Amino acid sequence: MKKALITGITGSGGSYLAEYIIQNHPETEVYGISRWHSTTSKKNLESIANNIKIFECDLTDFSSVLSVLKKIKPDYIFHLASHANVRASFDIPLSVLNNNIMGTANLLEAIKTIEISPLIQLCSSSEVYGDVDPKNVPIKEDCPINPVNPYAVSKTAQDMLGFVYFKNYGMKIIRTRMFAYLNPRRSDLFATSFANQVARIERGLQKELLHGNLNSIRTIIDVRDAMESYYVAIEKCKPGEVYNIGGEKVIKVGEFLDVLKKLAKCEIPSRVDSSLLRPADVTLQIPDTSKFRKETGWRPRYSFEESVDFLLEYCRKEIEKELKK
Repeated sequence: MKKALITGITGSGGSYLAEYIIQNHPETEVYGISRWHSTTSKKNLESIANNIKIFECDLTDFSSVLSVLKKIKPDYIFHLASHANVRASFDIPLSVLNNNIMGTANLLEAIKTIEISPLIQLCSSSEVYGDVDPKNVPIKEDCPINPVNPYAVSKTAQDMLGFVYFKNYGMKIIRTRMFAYLNPRRSDLFATSFANQVARIERGLQKELLHGNLNSIRTIIDVRDAMESYYVAIEKCKPGEVYNIGGEKVIKVGEFLDVLKKLAKCEIPSRVDSSLLRPADVTLQIPDTSKFRKETGWRPRYSFEESVDFLLEYCRKEIEKELKK
């Protein structure tokens, strides 16, 4: 049996990754680490709770990271743990930088210290590219790094740390830069926020939908496809390399909102909320994913329409649960 450790396993992405591994790779034991104040998110793991082992661990505490790694000695590490709210990073930049950068540094240094040699998938982000010159679109992996918010700076540091530990210590680190995905369990993403508000308006709990900038252009991928791609990366990609991963559907944020409005069971009034606007925004994120697909042969399974239905139905069910309490 191989042992897979997922940092941030109780989070929105980590929980879907854990489900994917349990359901599709029974030869792999799944372990996770979670901070004490993340325990309320364990509802994300309800369906697989008996199939995973979770350790309490704060990545900013080197001693606890060291202790957990000694106990597990994982063959695979999926490093997903991160403070990932871009808008919030403008308000609490020091917290985001400390959590994301030092958490990654502690993890890599602990692996080096106890002399284990796992395959490591380091979850970076398309945010590292920042405000891209249109001449560099679709974005390739060698596109200049140009972060424009504190979160993106922290992910750039994580990304570079991964390369440094590969280059200098021979650690088997694969970096993936994920572009926008639909994730029902992460409420701060624009798509999930929209879908949640649609579900609330349908049930009379809210009068209008509030939004920020609608002009940004994104590609969309289903979270279930995104998490599968992380496992594929561990299996087939080359340590030391970096890979863009993203969907095929190109859409404006405002167009995505229009899609949800058409699927809604009632009229959805909407207006801009200035508090949702970012001081600096990344407006054009279209990836070139040919490197990853050539290396792995992988392609997304879910269509855009299937992903949107999955998102909206999830949000509707969550609202119904709230109403029954």
